[in-house]
Amino acid sequence: MRDLVLPCRIGIHQHERVADQRIRINLDLDFRTEGPLEDDLDSVVCYSELVTSIRHVVGAGHVNLAETLAERIATTCLEDARVRSVRVKIEKLEVFPEAESVGVEIERKRPQD
Repeated sequence: MRDLVLPCRIGIHQHERVADQRIRINLDLDFRTEGPLEDDLDSVVCYSELVTSIRHVVGAGHVNLAETLAERIATTCLEDARVRSVRVKIEKLEVFPEAESVGVEIERKRPQD
């Protein structure tokens, strides 16, 4: 998933606690399949459900750190047993006028089955 932009209450400063700011989210998922995909939605991760889950995580309330939000999104993605690993990139888009964004990228893997 690339360049999902959502409003978010994120940051440690007082002004960040009282107003939404735009964040950009990018995800890379590695998932396992049992044999050929057969052009069947049930055999893959549904992007629509994934975006809905991410919107829920982002909208759940204020978070201080981009790292915390990235961890929560990674945990949500790993709830799908087919997802073996996830890379989450969170960018705050409105922090410095001279920078396009600031943020963090994490990668989490499912423990070996």
